[in-house]
Amino acid sequence: MKVIIIGGGQVGSYLASLLISNGHEIKVIDNREDIVYKLENELPKESIIFGSGSDPEILKQAGIENADVVAAVSGADEINLVVSTLAKMEFGVPRVVARVNNPRNTWLYNDGMGVDVYVNQAEIMSHLVVEEMDLKNMFTLLKLSRGDYSIIQIKVGQHAKAANEFVKDLSIPKETVIIAVTRNESVIIPKGDTQILVDDDILLLTDEKSRDALKEIFG
Repeated sequence: MKVIIIGGGQVGSYLASLLISNGHEIKVIDNREDIVYKLENELPKESIIFGSGSDPEILKQAGIENADVVAAVSGADEINLVVSTLAKMEFGVPRVVARVNNPRNTWLYNDGMGVDVYVNQAEIMSHLVVEEMDLKNMFTLLKLSRGDYSIIQIKVGQHAKAANEFVKDLSIPKETVIIAVTRNESVIIPKGDTQILVDDDILLLTDEKSRDALKEIFG
């Protein structure tokens, strides 16, 4: 997968390292000399481009016309939004992910601005603070920009209703999909005959109203 990352700060550099380690082809764009110098000591030099991520020529240099994903993760919302709009509207990038720095700007991160998914760390944190949930067992990984859906992870408790049961026998809420089960560092794509065990980590896509039911089943 070809990924272009706009912003080489802590978020961008970590994301780049993670993607490279998983075999993806990446380009990181940043217009700060000190950041570029730091990146050159952390990443392959051919993956780093000095310039403005909102400059169409720089984006072309990075290969945006063949990119699968653009991740706009700079520290400036205005840059992230301009990049998102260019990536989607001008170059037709299939997937655009953008970082929200100021939560008050969240409303701008929408289809009209070319954003497929936004990541608002403040919003995720607020869910962890105000929701009545056991933080040791359940936490939000990603709040999706469309609707009230989130990707969450929950650990199966010792006395959970789901323990030792098969997926097909669980009363999973209609608006919930089990994405994966992690067991002893192995990932299982669940099917109806997959058995859920104590201490399994369950990855789910769900809406807000289904969370209490999921706590009852898995917690």
